[in-house]
Amino acid sequence: MTKANAIITDHSFRLKGSNGRGVMLIHGLSGAPGEMKFLAKRLNRQGFDVLVPQLAGHGGDIGALLKTTWKDWARSLLKAYDGYVAEVSDISVGGICVGGALSLLVAEARPVRAVAVYSMTFEYDGWNMPNWGAAAPLIQLFANLPVIRTLKIEEPYPFGLKDERLRTRAVAAPEGFIEGALDHLPLGSLYQMYRLGRHVEKIGTKIKTPTLIVHAREDDMSDPRNAFRLERALGGPVTVQMLDDSYHMVHVDRERDLVAKLTGEFFNAPSLNPVLSRDLVHG
Repeated sequence: MTKANAIITDHSFRLKGSNGRGVMLIHGLSGAPGEMKFLAKRLNRQGFDVLVPQLAGHGGDIGALLKTTWKDWARSLLKAYDGYVAEVSDISVGGICVGGALSLLVAEARPVRAVAVYSMTFEYDGWNMPNWGAAAPLIQLFANLPVIRTLKIEEPYPFGLKDERLRTRAVAAPEGFIEGALDHLPLGSLYQMYRLGRHVEKIGTKIKTPTLIVHAREDDMSDPRNAFRLERALGGPVTVQMLDDSYHMVHVDRERDLVAKLTGEFFNAPSLNPVLSRDLVHG
């Protein structure tokens, strides 16, 4: 690793709103804030003030990512929340995949009006995943061991995208499709993802915040059973919305406008109230 490629660039951004309500959008594992840009703009047009922070360890190379755990990712979001909360009347949080799981941890730790979880992933068990994808118990036995944790896995075509135009762009420029994102995932970070999912499931009954779960019926990476598994785990009111014309990346895929509409309506529902805070990380 050279000194240059070890540098982390912060790609966080914010869109100032008009209705006083804040939204934090959280990108996925090995991703970057830019992947939330479409959804952020659509919510901003609805009046929301939108903050898209960068997760700890992201925005650099795989070495930088491997230096962090799911607890580091969660703490970086708590720090972002604490710097943001005084500037808006309330905050809702939403995220894709790992970002969705982390959104729930923020809600368990701080007053959050509502949560949106897109494409929750306890297991990589979608129709396009290789056999290792569903082997979470086995992977957790060895994936974080020295040397093995640095091995990289590549996201298979069609990259969670049913939209052919976006898929073509991803194939043409895999490293430049989203600025700051990585096109490979190290096994050590996959291990952290599994640990995060198990933690969310363990503390789920403590999470009382109203939650919208959005998942595609044809999710190529994460079978819809993941959405219903999360619904069963949570202790508050849950709405599950299944999509019929998207793959895993629902917030940018063919039904992205619908996802933005559903999210805005849910976050703006007059019946929602913030939930009292608890500790973010346990053990």
